[in-house]
Amino acid sequence: MSAVLPVLSARLSAAAGAAFGGTYDPELRTATKPEFGHLQSNLALRIGNARGESPRAVAARLVAELQVEDLCERPEIAGPGFINLTLLPATLVRAVNEPQTFGRNGRRVVVDYSQPNVAKQMHVGHLRSTVIGDALCNVLSFVGYDVVRQNHVGDWGTQYGMMIEQLLDEGLDALSLDLQGLQHLYERSRKHFDSDNAFADRSRLRVVALQSGDPETRTIWRHMVDVSLADFDRVYALLGSALTRADVVGESAYNDDLPRVVADLEASGLLTESEGAMCAFLPGFLGRDGEPLPVIVRKSDGGFGYSATDLAAVRHRVSTLHADRIVYVVDHRQALHFDMIFTLARTAGWLPAEVPAEHVPFGTVLGPDGKPFKTRAGGTVKLVDLLESAVARADALLDGRDGVDRAATARAVGIGAVKYADLSSDRGNDYVFDLGRMVAMTGNTGPYLQYAHARLTRLLSKAGTSGELTELKDPAEQRLALLLTGFATTVEQVAETLQPHRLCTYLYEVASALSVFYEQCPVLGSDGATRASRIALCAATRQVLQDGLGLLGIEAPDAM
Repeated sequence: MSAVLPVLSARLSAAAGAAFGGTYDPELRTATKPEFGHLQSNLALRIGNARGESPRAVAARLVAELQVEDLCERPEIAGPGFINLTLLPATLVRAVNEPQTFGRNGRRVVVDYSQPNVAKQMHVGHLRSTVIGDALCNVLSFVGYDVVRQNHVGDWGTQYGMMIEQLLDEGLDALSLDLQGLQHLYERSRKHFDSDNAFADRSRLRVVALQSGDPETRTIWRHMVDVSLADFDRVYALLGSALTRADVVGESAYNDDLPRVVADLEASGLLTESEGAMCAFLPGFLGRDGEPLPVIVRKSDGGFGYSATDLAAVRHRVSTLHADRIVYVVDHRQALHFDMIFTLARTAGWLPAEVPAEHVPFGTVLGPDGKPFKTRAGGTVKLVDLLESAVARADALLDGRDGVDRAATARAVGIGAVKYADLSSDRGNDYVFDLGRMVAMTGNTGPYLQYAHARLTRLLSKAGTSGELTELKDPAEQRLALLLTGFATTVEQVAETLQPHRLCTYLYEVASALSVFYEQCPVLGSDGATRASRIALCAATRQVLQDGLGLLGIEAPDAM
């Protein structure tokens, strides 16, 4: 609860230390029912169980030592020994009027996310990494980090050798191909590669030529990259992503460092030759057959594996970008890969112990049949088609509404609905892509929160100027105010855990409490100090909804 929760936690911990010695985490939580006050702690139960004493007796000793009369009503002991705290209305008023803010923390975090592949259209699989990555960057920046976005575009490796070789075999003019043409070229080259060993060998040699700087190969590859980046920009603009060209640091950016990566690992005695390839075998990493799993940094044909690129990226982010924390937003199937990369980087001394490297895994987007989302023909769903469908569905909801910028609002609601649906569930879980449910104006959806914000905007425009909160007499007012004071704490938790669904859950609770407040507490129909104070509470709520949605990367329209 803003600055209130840390203060109360510290005082409860101090009381426990005075009564029993040692240091304790009170684990203060929002009370589960109104009759339990505002906050609860199970500290007495934990201490009692550890000491073999009655938890209620322990709770009585804690309450006797606890000094919170300036912030709370008299603490109560409930049930087997829970300590319940009810904040004074004046405490809530101060907390709402003086919300916690964050200064710069002097730490830099590098966030690697989105990562589309060149020569392929972005598809539904890129949605989660981009949306989650944007939200995490926003949150980390909000709590004081210097955030460096890195879009590790897939622009290097075997597939480009295949495509360039196929293009030359067919005698095509590379400059005449748009992204769709490149996609079709990839599909033909993939089939050719899988069915013709001679072509596969030539493709691998073409990769070596690309990595070695062959002029003809590099010219064709550069066109593929330029065409692809232009299309990515269009998709990011529609999605409202903060990613720009300046954030693109593709696999190719590390090409010159790859020989040094291999040489340094070899000099450190970390590589072993295996069937012509240079590999690292790390303790504890075994395959299903019980055999050691390799990290292949240089393949038998002389080309470098993507593990070498990822290692070069880690080294660059620590030594050049001076990262204090590194975050990778990549789907759960890459968990073992990143575990091995981080372990090897630490063993090599490139990733210091004090620099956390965190893989942020996420589940799969499913279709109505519960299987990975595909087109009716079984193909991959293009991200731009999916987003445009969401905007069209949102536009239909706005029929007959006056005073609304229909195009802008439909875009905000449609894109916001897709983002919120993605972010509101635990990112580790799969979820079903259901546009009808996503754009619903009721329930835990993006449009429901956006409408709550728009409704507040309309109310405040009628109310005129607003001042500060001065009183909280009704329980519905107090409940809403209590939730508002939890915004900063919730954002801090997201920055620590990298779980944006926590913020979604919090915002939905705020919007739900706002609905109860509307029902029980007239605002414009009230008089005097009560009217002014409720207007101030509405203004504070609107600010929290706007800020929270903004951190999620979702626009908050003023009218819907």
